[in-house]
Amino acid sequence: MTLHSAVRPIGDVVARVGRPEDLAQFLDPACPAAIWHRQAVPAFQGWLDALAPELLPNSRVMVHRSQVRPAVAEICEVAKTPAGAARAQLIGDIVTLAETFAELMRTDYLRLRLDAVKTNACRKFHVDAITARLVCTYRGIGTQYGISADGGDPERIFTVATGAPILLRGTLAPEQPASGLRHRSPPIEGSGATRLVLVLDPVADPEDA
Repeated sequence: MTLHSAVRPIGDVVARVGRPEDLAQFLDPACPAAIWHRQAVPAFQGWLDALAPELLPNSRVMVHRSQVRPAVAEICEVAKTPAGAARAQLIGDIVTLAETFAELMRTDYLRLRLDAVKTNACRKFHVDAITARLVCTYRGIGTQYGISADGGDPERIFTVATGAPILLRGTLAPEQPASGLRHRSPPIEGSGATRLVLVLDPVADPEDA
C-alpha cells in the first residue's frame, strides 16, 4: 500500500494484545485501536453459528456496569435464545468485556448494543463521533479496518477475527498524531449471513445520555 509520509503503517498504530490487561495500551493518545486476539471455543461457536437469526439477542440499553449480567440475560430471554451452558457462556463473556471496558474507561455506565445484522450497516469507512467504542463480532465476519492516506477508503483492508474485541478511539478523543485509521462493518447484504455484534460505549453522564 502506498502511504503519504505523514501516515504511519497499521502495525505502528493498532495494538495487538493477548491478555485483557494489556488493552491499557489503548489509553495512549497515539493508539487509535487495540485488538484482543483470542479464539472462541469450537463448541460454543458452533452453537452460536447454528442458531436461527430470530433467536439471536438484539437490543440496545444503557446499563450500570453492575447490571450487565441481568440486562443481557433479559435480552436473551426476550429473544428466546436457547437456555443452557452456551448461552451462559455468551452472557458471561459479555459481562467480562463490559467490566474490562468500563474499568479501562473509568466509567460506571455503558451503552450496550447487541445487533443481529443482515444488511450493509455502516458499510462506509469512518471514525465514530464518540470517545471510544468496543466492538466484538460473536458471529460472522468481524469489523474491517485500514489506514486512509487521503480521507477516502483504505487501499489495504484488514478484518478482525470473529470473537476478538477491538477498541476504537473516536473523534471526541482523537489520536495524536492522526493515524488515518478508519473502520466499517463488512458488507454482507444478499449473502444470507447474519452477524451478531456487541457494541459498548462509555457513558460519562447518564443524566444526559
